[in-house]
Amino acid sequence: MDETTGSVHKSDEEWRSLLDPAAFAVLRQGATERPWSGDYVSTSTTGVYRCRACGTELFRSAEKFESHCGWPSFFDPAESEAVALYEDRSLGMVRTEARCAQCDSHLGHVFYGEGYDTPTDARYCINSVALTLEADDSVQ
Repeated sequence: MDETTGSVHKSDEEWRSLLDPAAFAVLRQGATERPWSGDYVSTSTTGVYRCRACGTELFRSAEKFESHCGWPSFFDPAESEAVALYEDRSLGMVRTEARCAQCDSHLGHVFYGEGYDTPTDARYCINSVALTLEADDSVQ
């Protein structure tokens, strides 16, 4: 961890030793897990969703909603500084990529203006394998 910024920096070899192959492919190489395959697509467990790579709190269960897209969806991060957003022009389209602000791991993408009945105009479409869920009945 960088003492001055709080950022997490590791080599690919270090990340490979800490993450299973599926998590490494998504978090460090920007892959996407198959729709409907992730552990958190349909869960309603209350708690905190953390970055699988560095443990940073990213989302809370109160911000999770069912978007029927095949990946866990959130309408807002736990803290605005927790998720960094970048323009992604891969695959012949323009999207907004979501990355963990602490360790720069790929989480998924953010989509706007889809008409969901949520407090924001955003759907953070996040790979389950990029997250760990810390269950906590006191967290909404």
